[in-house]
Amino acid sequence: MRRGARLGVDVGKARVGVARSDADGMLAMPVETVQRGNDTEAAVRRVLELAEEHQTVELVVGLPISLSGNDTPSTQDARDFAALLASGERDVRLVDERLSTVSAQSAMRASGRKAVNQRSVIDQAAAVVILQHALDAERASGNVPGSIVERPAADATP
Repeated sequence: MRRGARLGVDVGKARVGVARSDADGMLAMPVETVQRGNDTEAAVRRVLELAEEHQTVELVVGLPISLSGNDTPSTQDARDFAALLASGERDVRLVDERLSTVSAQSAMRASGRKAVNQRSVIDQAAAVVILQHALDAERASGNVPGSIVERPAADATP
């Protein structure tokens, strides 16, 4: 298992859920729900600020794929958001997030949280599920989860 804290990111059209792990990559915990709406750039900046604040080594972004393995309407949006995050200093990885929101909602219901109170934290809970799954997969297999998002090419002009 690689050492270093990671940030988990659940990309949504209105909000972006953020979670982080401890430095040993054992446990994911909720951090913040970032408002996105029509200001994707501000949301990206805030996620990168959180990555800096928590001294993370990489960002793990959930990639929404259908149960059949095909793209969903949100797949390209998550890829685009991850590409913007990759312009920062940290590695960004895309990981399959199938059923992460469903798992988060189930866990919240099981803990007794009413649906009306879930909206403010469901995105964070989904980010926790995404990140915890990636951490567990890496620990079990020894392989780095997901796929790396290439950084934008630096402009060669002086």
